[in-house]
Amino acid sequence: MTYSTLTFTDETHGDATYALVRLNRPGVRNAIDQEMVDDLHAVCADLEERPRTLVVTGCRVDGRDGPKGIFASGADITQLRERRRDDALRGINSRIFDRVAALPMPVIAAIDGAALGGGAELALAADFRLGTPGTRFGQPETGLGIIAAAGGLWRLKEVTGEQLAKEILLAGRILSGEECRDNGILLSLHSPDDLLDAAAALAGRITAQDPLAVRVSKRVFAMPRDAHPHVDDLAQAILFESQGKFDRMQAFIDRKRK
Repeated sequence: MTYSTLTFTDETHGDATYALVRLNRPGVRNAIDQEMVDDLHAVCADLEERPRTLVVTGCRVDGRDGPKGIFASGADITQLRERRRDDALRGINSRIFDRVAALPMPVIAAIDGAALGGGAELALAADFRLGTPGTRFGQPETGLGIIAAAGGLWRLKEVTGEQLAKEILLAGRILSGEECRDNGILLSLHSPDDLLDAAAALAGRITAQDPLAVRVSKRVFAMPRDAHPHVDDLAQAILFESQGKFDRMQAFIDRKRK
């Protein structure tokens, strides 16, 4: 199908194939509007039907000093200004970000430039976040008279701890790329030219693992603390019967014998 606010392609890195989404509303700095939400739902439907690792990134926009990266500047304020109580109760953005977080295979956010508001919440829905020194991350919602209701209020503190999360959420602090890396928001920093290669390399390492074991690990990892170890045992029981387990362990044994 065609997408109006993003591109969605399958890419290869070595022997690995992964999906790449590039947000593409450069004129409004990739602001997340209803069309982008709809496009992301369509992407999720494809990845739920045919699971594979997803890399989400932004586009580049022209500035006075040349092209600069932009991940997503937030929700589209023009649309957000007109939303009312019933729109909030529909959870327009929170539902798509939850769907992204629940995708069967891991999601990697490759962030150059601003990831603010809804853009930060989309990034937080990913399993991994890679960035650049030019990454800017924040939740400026309270300055606009609203809250970070699409995941920021609870996902952020799980990553940074409560005090820094509150400074970002309640005092409008914007973090640099280095600060994001040092506080666990970003896994690693790369130059803008190397960012997608780094994300592709990580996708390749994920693809090299047993796909069923990765899918089960991601799902069990998200379980609440009191579900363990019971869910772990049940999940392991399923994997102990999988052909992938026998083939990979036999290959390991065969290598050791050489």
